Amino acid sequence: MNAMNEHDDRCAQFISFARNAPHAVEDAGRVAAGRRAFQWHEVRAAYLLIAPVLILFGLAVAYPLVDTIRLSFYDIHGLGTARFVGLHNYVQLFHDDNFRQALSTTFIWTISTTVLSVGIGWILALLCSLAPEATLIPRVLIFSAYGISETVTGFIWLGIFRPDSGGLLNAGLTAIGLGQFTHAWLGDQSTALGALVIAYSWAQVGLPLMLCFAATQSIPAAILDAARIDGARGLSILRYIVAPLSLPGVRIATFINLLASLRAFDTIYVMTNGGPVRSTETLGFFMYRESMTQFKLGYGAAATIILLIAVLIVSIPAILKRTAEAR
Repeated sequence: MNAMNEHDDRCAQFISFARNAPHAVEDAGRVAAGRRAFQWHEVRAAYLLIAPVLILFGLAVAYPLVDTIRLSFYDIHGLGTARFVGLHNYVQLFHDDNFRQALSTTFIWTISTTVLSVGIGWILALLCSLAPEATLIPRVLIFSAYGISETVTGFIWLGIFRPDSGGLLNAGLTAIGLGQFTHAWLGDQSTALGALVIAYSWAQVGLPLMLCFAATQSIPAAILDAARIDGARGLSILRYIVAPLSLPGVRIATFINLLASLRAFDTIYVMTNGGPVRSTETLGFFMYRESMTQFKLGYGAAATIILLIAVLIVSIPAILKRTAEAR
C-alpha cells in the first residue's frame, strides 16, 4: 500500500513538473534577456561617461602623436615645403655624432638620477620608520622640494654652482680654506653633468621618501613584534624585515622617477642649456634644439619618436607586471 502511494506521489510530481516546465523555460529566457539588456545599458552608459576623456585624449595625445610620426618621414626646414624622405631622418640620426652623444648622456643621466634619488629616499624612509612621529617635520621639508618646479630648482642650484665668488659652493670652499678647489662647475665638461645630476636628484628625493615610508608603515605590527620577541633589534629589523618588505614602494618610486628623468628638460635648460659643447644634452633637449632652434622639424620629430620608444621600453614591462600582480 505504501509503495503504491509513493508511486502515485512520484507520478503527480512528474506531471506537475511537465506542466510547469514550459513556463520555467520562458521565465529563464526573460531573465537572460533582461540581463543582456541591462549589460548593454551599462556598457553604453560607461562609454558615454568616458567619452569626454576619450575626446580630450584624442585631441591632446593621439592626434599630436600621429602627426609627429607623420612629420618624422619628412624633411622640413622652418616654413619651407615639406619633402617626403621616408626613413632618411632615422638613418641620419644614428650617423649623427651629437645624437649618439645625447643617447649616451641620456643613459648616464637617467640611471644616475634614478639611483641617487630613489636610493637616498629609501634610506631616509627606513631611518624615519624608526621614529615616525618625531620625523614628521623633516619628511614634510624634504617632500616640499618635490613640489618645486624644475625651473625654480634650476635657478636655486645655478646660484649654488656659480663659478665666481657669488656661488654658494665656491664661497663655502673659500671660507673654510679650500679655495684651491673652487671650480666652474657648470662650465667644465667633466663636472657639468654631475652638477646637474645632484641638482635634479635633490628635487626628486621627496617622492621616493614618501612612497617607501608608506610601504614601511604598511608592514603588519605582528611581524615586527615577532621579530623583537626573537631578539632582533634596531638595524637588524631594518635590514632583514623592514627593508625587504618596503621593496614594493621602491619599485613604484623607481618607475616614476625613471620616466621623469627621461623627459627632464627645464633644469637642464636653465642651468647649462645643454652645454658646455652639448655635453649635458639629453635626448629630450636634443629634440628641442633640432626642432626649435635649428628649425629641422622632421629631424626633431624623428628624435621625438626615438624618445617615445625609449619611454615605452621602460614603461610597458612595468605596467604589465603591475597588471599581472593586480589579477
